[in-house]
Amino acid sequence: MTQKTKKPLPVPVWYKNTYFWISAVLFLLGVIGLPFLGGDEAIRDPGQKRESHLFLLYFVASAMMFVGGWISHRQTVQQYEEEIA
Repeated sequence: MTQKTKKPLPVPVWYKNTYFWISAVLFLLGVIGLPFLGGDEAIRDPGQKRESHLFLLYFVASAMMFVGGWISHRQTVQQYEEEIA
């Protein structure tokens, strides 16, 4: 009978968390939508209702994704530390 060896957990790194990547893309879209750069027309989807200050929605969404990524990464680090202890 062979003994199963447990594969070691990889060290958690923040840049592998998709939440942070999505947050960065949303932030960049918000910057492009600033009135002095591209404005709302640069980031509005085709057929989307015309709204003013659309870039603010992208900044809020970016912040929410960043917080989600931070919480997710913290939990992953905590689980990693519990497993190696």
